[in-house]
Amino acid sequence: MKKAYVFPGQGAQFIGMGKEMYDTSAIAREYFDKADDILGYSIKNTMFEGTEEELKETRITQPAVFLHSVIKVFMAGDGFAPTAVAGHSLGELSALVAAKALTFEEGLKLVSQRAEAMQKACEIEESTMAAIVGLEDKEIESICAGIDEVVVPANYNCPGQLVISGSVPGVEKAVEQLKEAGAKRALILPVRGAFHSPLMKPAEDELKTAIENAAFRTPICPVYQNVTALPETDPSVIRKNLIEQLTAPVKWTQTMLNMIEDGIEMFVEAGGSGKVIRGFVKRVDRKFPSDSL
Repeated sequence: MKKAYVFPGQGAQFIGMGKEMYDTSAIAREYFDKADDILGYSIKNTMFEGTEEELKETRITQPAVFLHSVIKVFMAGDGFAPTAVAGHSLGELSALVAAKALTFEEGLKLVSQRAEAMQKACEIEESTMAAIVGLEDKEIESICAGIDEVVVPANYNCPGQLVISGSVPGVEKAVEQLKEAGAKRALILPVRGAFHSPLMKPAEDELKTAIENAAFRTPICPVYQNVTALPETDPSVIRKNLIEQLTAPVKWTQTMLNMIEDGIEMFVEAGGSGKVIRGFVKRVDRKFPSDSL
């Protein structure tokens, strides 16, 4: 069976994540301990014992979700046999490490740098995101384009669900207009940042050098990237798309549809609660097989 392993992003964290893995697996203990050394602080303590609020901090959330995902892959050993991989936002770095395009050490360092850069960008200008349910993508795109503030489609999560991102006034205006246009739901999210929008340009600029200096290799399988929703194996293309990812929308709906069209027969979610990506799969096709690692 042709399986696509898919990796969740920020929002897939949960209290106590990884503790059972650490307690029962020597492989997990090795990599969690190694992560503490690389980061210079105990990420595992926060993952295992931290509060919900602590786990929501971008600088903690991103490495935590990354570690939970890639360590699950390492624990699977030869059972991890992907036809293709993809990751939602931050999850793209998890996917690249799982597919051996980056080493664990390089991947974790990039995740940490990404999280810090995004945190800093969030502090420059007050910004937010909103989830829109029940409107066509084109209508949402059109309404956002007509607003004289920074507000753009950020996450094409699944058919009928799109997240917008931008300045607080821009998102508030868009939410109002989208409700008037017939959205079933237009809800401002409890985030203090406009991820995947032009307001992340400072983070993109900061991360660009780190990504350019990282040693990317040819992955063991195609990696469907957020920016294009297409399968890539060329390290130079992968690097370029990863840089652009911070300010470009996550084309996740398009990614899942392209994977299915290319012959993928099952999605396996690696890491996090194991329900985020599987929920999106159900919105594409309720009968399409999915599982979690």
